[in-house]
Amino acid sequence: MAGPFNFLPILLLPLFTFSVFGEDVFVSINCGESESYVDPDNFIPWTPDDTLISNGVARVVQSSNKNSDPVMDTLRVFTTRKKNCYSAEVTRGQKVLVRASFNYGNYDKLSSPPTFDLHFDGNFWTTVETSLTEVIMHEVTYVAKGDEVSVCVAQTKPNQFPFMSALEIRSVDSDVYSDVDESRALILNFRSSFGASQLVRFPKDPYDRIWTPSATAAGVQSEAIFINSTGPNNPPSDILQTAIVGSTSNPLTFAQVPPSGASFYLTMYFSEVSDLGSTQTRSFRIYESSTTRSGPLQLPISPPYEAVDVRSLSNYTVDSLTNISLVATTDSDLPPIINAAEAFRISGVLTDGTDLNDVKALALLQDTFDVLGEWSGDPCLPASYSWDWLNCSDDATPRVTSLYLDSFELSGSFPDISSMDALEIIDLHNNTLTGTIPDFLGSMSNLQELNLADNEFSGSIPATLSKNKKLKLNVTGSFCTPGKSCASSSSPGGSTGVTKSKKSSSLPLVLGITIPAFFLVWVAVGIFIVLRKKRKPANMNMPVVTGGGANGDANGLHKIGEGMVHEMMENVGQQTFGSPSPLLDNDQTSDLYGQKGVQNP
Repeated sequence: MAGPFNFLPILLLPLFTFSVFGEDVFVSINCGESESYVDPDNFIPWTPDDTLISNGVARVVQSSNKNSDPVMDTLRVFTTRKKNCYSAEVTRGQKVLVRASFNYGNYDKLSSPPTFDLHFDGNFWTTVETSLTEVIMHEVTYVAKGDEVSVCVAQTKPNQFPFMSALEIRSVDSDVYSDVDESRALILNFRSSFGASQLVRFPKDPYDRIWTPSATAAGVQSEAIFINSTGPNNPPSDILQTAIVGSTSNPLTFAQVPPSGASFYLTMYFSEVSDLGSTQTRSFRIYESSTTRSGPLQLPISPPYEAVDVRSLSNYTVDSLTNISLVATTDSDLPPIINAAEAFRISGVLTDGTDLNDVKALALLQDTFDVLGEWSGDPCLPASYSWDWLNCSDDATPRVTSLYLDSFELSGSFPDISSMDALEIIDLHNNTLTGTIPDFLGSMSNLQELNLADNEFSGSIPATLSKNKKLKLNVTGSFCTPGKSCASSSSPGGSTGVTKSKKSSSLPLVLGITIPAFFLVWVAVGIFIVLRKKRKPANMNMPVVTGGGANGDANGLHKIGEGMVHEMMENVGQQTFGSPSPLLDNDQTSDLYGQKGVQNP
C-alpha cells in the first residue's frame, strides 16, 4: 500500500499550488534549461526559461563544478543591454517572497566570477558578488505595487556579464512580517534553524522559506511530539523541533549586526524543548552589546512547551558592531535556548514605478510590435537602467519623455499612445509604418519633435501637426509609394519641417520643366534658320558678314544657330537635361527628336 502513496505529493502539488492558493503565486524558473524538472526531495516543479525570455545565452557549469542540486548546473548569461529581466504576474498588493540564485561554476572557463547589480520592480536590490565554488542566493520579501514582479540583472563592470541560475517567486500571507511598514522591503540577511541537521523548506514551510541548519552552540532535540506553531509569521513546526542551548553564566550570542546605517528587522522563535517540572525555571532576556552601548532589549522570555513565543526587533539600528545575545535572568536555573531566527535589512521606501499610464501604453506598443516585447521590467527604473529605446524624467514617479523607435523594422499601423502625454520626442523614422498619420499625435501638448521620415503612410498630414509652429516635424519620404508622388498637407504658418520639405520636393519639378523648355526653344530657332538657309543658295562672291545688315539680314544669327545645333547634336545622347521629376521615365529619357535613348547613369 505504501507504493502508490509515494506519488501522491507529485500529483497534488500543481493542484495545491494553483487551486488552493487561488491567485497566489508559486513560480520556479530554471534558468538556462530547456526541459521541465521536479525536485525529488521537495516535489517542487521547475519551469525551463527558454520560452520565458528571448535574450541571453544558456550555459552549463563545468563538470568539476556540478552542484548536488541539478537546477544549479545551468544558467543564462546576458552579454547585451543595460539590464535583462524575468517577470511573473501577481496581484497588486500581494505580499511575495522572491529568491534569486547564482552559481558561476566556471561556465566560461575563465575562473573569473563576475560582479553585477540585482533589481526588483525598479528598485535596487543588491550587488551580486558571485563565487567560483559556492552558490550565492539573495531573497527579498515585499508587497507588490503592480500587477507583475520583475527581477533584473544589470551589468556594472566591463566584460563582467550578469547571469542567473534560478528564480523563485512565492506568495506570502499578509500577516507575515506585518510589523514592518508595507512600503518597504525585507532583504534577507540570514534565516537559521538552530540545532538542525538539514534545511527546512517547502512543503514543510508553505511559503518555501529556506531555513538553514546552524549550530553555534550545543544542539538539543525537543521532547514534544507535536508543537503548535501558530503565531506571528506562521513559522513551520519543524524549526521548533531543535534548538541550541547556552549556559546560565555566559551569554548565548546568536547574531551580529553591522553598523551599515540601515535599519534591521530581527525575529526570534522560542519553544521549550522539555516538559519542565514545577521546580524548574527557564528565563532569559535578549541583550545587545557593543563598544558604545549594552543592555536588555525586551522583557524576560520563558518559552512555552509545545507552542511558540515569537519576539521581534523592528527598525533596529546600531552605530557599531553589535552582538545580540540571550542572558539568563538571576532567578533562572536553566540556560537560555533559541530555536530559530531571521534577520533582514529594511529597505528604503519602494518606488511606485513608472507612471501607470505610460506603462500601459508601452505594453500596447509591445503587443503591437513583437520586436519590442523583448524588453521587460520597469521601463524607467532604476534611473541608470531604463529601456534602451526611451528616455524618462527624473520624477519620483517617472514619465517617459522620449521614444526612439527608428530602424526597428516596425510595420503596420501605429497604435494610440496618447496617454503618454509627457512625450517630448517621438522618433519613428526608417520603418514601414502604414495607414494614416495618427490624429492623436496632434493632441500631445508636450510634443516638440516628431520624426516620421521614411515610412509608408497614406493620406495627408493632420492639420494639428502641420500648423503647430512649436513642433519640429520631419515627414521626408513618409508618403512615397511606388508609382505615386509624395503627398503632404500644410498651410501658411505650418511647422518649419513641413515647409522645408515641400520646397525641397518641388524644386526637381521646376527644373525638369524649365531647363528642357529653354533649350528646345533655341533648338527650334536654329533648325528654322538652317532650313531657310538651304532654300536660298548662298552667294559665294559675297563677303562674309559678321553682323546684321541694314536690311535686317541675320547672317550672324545663322551662324549662332548653326553652331548651337551642331554642338547639341554632338552632345545629344551624352547628356540628360533637367533633373529627375514625374515628367521623366525612371528608366529612359526622350532625346530632343522624340526618340528613346537609355539614360546615362
